Amino acid sequence: MTLIKTCQIFRGVLPLAATLLIAFSAIAQDNQKLAQEADKIHRKILTIDTHNDTALRINNPNSKPGGSNPQVSFQKMKDGGLDAAFFAIYVGQESRDSAGLAKATAFADDQLRKFKNYTENYKGAAIAYNSKDLLRNKREGITSVVLAIENGYVFQKNISLVKHFADMGVVAVTLCHNKNNDICDASMDTAPEHHGLSPFGVEVVKEMNRLKLIIDVSHASTESLFDILEVSTLPIIASHSGVWNIKNHNRNLKDNEIKAIAAKGGLIQVATGRFFLSDKPKEEVTVSDIANHIDYVVKLVGIDHVGIGTDFDGGGGVVGLEGADKMKNITIELLKRGYSEEDIAKFWGKNLLTILHKHGK
Repeated sequence: MTLIKTCQIFRGVLPLAATLLIAFSAIAQDNQKLAQEADKIHRKILTIDTHNDTALRINNPNSKPGGSNPQVSFQKMKDGGLDAAFFAIYVGQESRDSAGLAKATAFADDQLRKFKNYTENYKGAAIAYNSKDLLRNKREGITSVVLAIENGYVFQKNISLVKHFADMGVVAVTLCHNKNNDICDASMDTAPEHHGLSPFGVEVVKEMNRLKLIIDVSHASTESLFDILEVSTLPIIASHSGVWNIKNHNRNLKDNEIKAIAAKGGLIQVATGRFFLSDKPKEEVTVSDIANHIDYVVKLVGIDHVGIGTDFDGGGGVVGLEGADKMKNITIELLKRGYSEEDIAKFWGKNLLTILHKHGK
């Protein structure tokens, strides 16, 4: 190749390279502005995640792979601009005889006490029992822990246990997990047992209403969900669920379920587990996929009925949202999609505060 030909090639390439450099620079500047805007918003608003399974990881750091390095820690929450989270005591379901039920209750009791003790001895974190606690902790720069239980199996067949756990400071209870229990049928179980709520389940819903405990229907079957809505006099939440019409998964909510929850003043808190979000390979599921589910709920029932429930340390997390330290990336994505600061404030915390207020908390 002659020197002249080489120079001609370079003259053609250089303008293209300069154009690409300018474009990349503009994108970097836009991303920096969005990150700065997200930082500003997170400093102003209350941000709440309504579901993680981190308490058991912290209580029992050697019990599960990754337990010593959970997706959520109080420091990671600080780094990610997350003010509060519902830390659920997940109770795996074994036998439903008296021994199995008693074991489940004792386990939940023990794990709650351990995690309460851990939180109370951690400088910079505190348990929040109501909206006033959440707002005060936000003002004072304290990370809030909201106590929850995942699986009403812990109530055995004893209605007095609902008050027992309420007295321990539990704010919300997921009525079932992946198996039918004595309260209701689960969405992941192979066959219905009660075809919705059992008679004991009806008692549980009424008692939770009386005690102002938030009812969580994530994991409940469709029949169970509609029975719960019929019995409950207070709004309910789905603390970590996705949209069926985007990803067909038994844990996700169909349009009629989303509309019914919203019609009673409830919330759909979008989960971040990739298996709830998309059929794409793991490495291709991103924060954008989470936002697609948020968009869908907003278009169907409005911004007042949606939030986030990450399910961190229980299967949650995608590329760009690997842990609680990356929570601002959700806000950045919402800003890209044109959500206003007020919309984002509702999504992150105001909607949940409304639920707490309706529960007298």
